[in-house]
Amino acid sequence: MSEPRIAVNDDTVAPLRPEIVRDQTAQFAVVQKPLSALERIYNQVWLRKIVILVVLALIWEAYGRYLNNDLLFPTFSATMTAFIDSILSGVLPARAWASIKVLLMGYACGVVLAALLTALAIMSRIGTDFLETMTSMFNPLPAIALLPLALIWFGLGNGSLIFVLVHSVTWAIALNTHSGFLSVSNTLKMVGRNYGLAGPRYIWKILIPAAFPSILTGLKIGWAFAWRTLIAAELVFGVSSGQGGLGWFIFENKNTLDIPNVFAGLLTVIIIGLVIENVIFRTIEKQTIGRWGMQS
Repeated sequence: MSEPRIAVNDDTVAPLRPEIVRDQTAQFAVVQKPLSALERIYNQVWLRKIVILVVLALIWEAYGRYLNNDLLFPTFSATMTAFIDSILSGVLPARAWASIKVLLMGYACGVVLAALLTALAIMSRIGTDFLETMTSMFNPLPAIALLPLALIWFGLGNGSLIFVLVHSVTWAIALNTHSGFLSVSNTLKMVGRNYGLAGPRYIWKILIPAAFPSILTGLKIGWAFAWRTLIAAELVFGVSSGQGGLGWFIFENKNTLDIPNVFAGLLTVIIIGLVIENVIFRTIEKQTIGRWGMQS
């Protein structure tokens, strides 16, 4: 008795073997290889960054010892000694907090202004034209270039600093936010319209979540611009309301040729930047973009 056969194609036939079951998905199976201890350690992002910082510190120390001139380039150990001494004396924390307070005020004002300009641009064509024109005019203009005018208008104090900070923050955030809103898919926009959303509710519930990667990028850029502008402005005219910030701390120690303290001030600026970027913004990113599945 011949075996039953099944046609494979037009030219050949194959015997039908019901007792043989072939797993058609076996060829696509993923074989997971257990990671070694070294590979697991290497996969830790924070550890890789610490290693990079340690290597940079060793290069810094080696180059400083090679020059052997603290007035030109102090070693990392000398800088850390000055850094710790300034912290223990309370001078460096006070100067850092003075700068951060002004930064927060200017940054908050810039964010609010950017939000208003972007909302106006989304809701009307005149608003779009106004935002595009203002961004083209003022975004390329360095904030520090407005400092002489700020000193005339607001005097030697926090008002001048906040003015230049608002300028440095507003246009970067507004530009990125508006670009993010324009990139929102028409499907999401129609969903919002079908639910009867309009005006501020439409922006809050549809546009902001969809455009949040671009908004967050704008917030990061605005923060970086504001931090650099603040330190530069403090270096230019120094004391604000009787108390200087980190920029003035650097300027004072430069005048007294205390270069390790100058580097300690610069190190403080870097540390604050690292904390803001890798703690605050990274946490916001994980809680929003990462959780929403908008990141590869």
